[in-house]
Amino acid sequence: MQIQAVLLDIDGALFTGNEPIAGAEEAIRSLQKRSVPYRYISNGTRKSRINVRKKLERLGVRILENEICTPAMAAIQYLREREIKVCNLLITRDLLHDFADAGITHDPLAPTVVVGDAGEQFTYESMNSAFRSLLGNGEFIALEKDRYWKDTDGLSLSAGPFVSALEYGSGREAIIMGKPSHNFFRYGCSELGTHPSHVAMIGDDIRTDVKGAQDTGLIGIITFTGKFSQDELKTCGVTPDLSIHSIAELPHLIEKFHSPENHPA
Repeated sequence: MQIQAVLLDIDGALFTGNEPIAGAEEAIRSLQKRSVPYRYISNGTRKSRINVRKKLERLGVRILENEICTPAMAAIQYLREREIKVCNLLITRDLLHDFADAGITHDPLAPTVVVGDAGEQFTYESMNSAFRSLLGNGEFIALEKDRYWKDTDGLSLSAGPFVSALEYGSGREAIIMGKPSHNFFRYGCSELGTHPSHVAMIGDDIRTDVKGAQDTGLIGIITFTGKFSQDELKTCGVTPDLSIHSIAELPHLIEKFHSPENHPA
């Protein structure tokens, strides 16, 4: 096994809530010292990369926006490849900035629909607008399809139920951009310029992070922090390629499995 590059899950692997996990700063610095390419991975679809970067700055290391991979950026790459510049964007106002910066504009009449966790932007009017757009011949893109997430005041609906409603109403199946889809991991590998077989994905979710990565040909590494559950590991039928107790063990992992040879994508 040779690790040439690393994808780092933000929530659960690097952070617990808004607080960095012990050893996270040192782990990033070890990657920088060895010149190992890496990217920060977030499956969140509410915040722009600017605001994701603000959270990452708590790590105490240099953070560049192009080091952050999100479902929105994977969708933007997908839209660029198809030369689609106008979409019906059912997303938060904050996330609109990432699409605008990429030259993709919002039009409620556009046939291509992009749905993320739009929060309060989910209204009958916005959902019906998306439904009508989907009656055309454009693309139907879901940034993620999670059922719910843990907010500060309890569990809250994520994008999944709204995507499912639009699928049911329109008879169309959405193309998923976020984890655990192949689209997301392929996008991350393309950003690193490294073949998937030499990219390690480090995350706390055995299904979304590890299995999703393995299904796309990456090395799946589980970290025993964040939402990790020993019981789920025993019963899920997924065997990680490697495991670490926390991100603090990453320097040792890289020392053992990293090779300076170049393996392009």
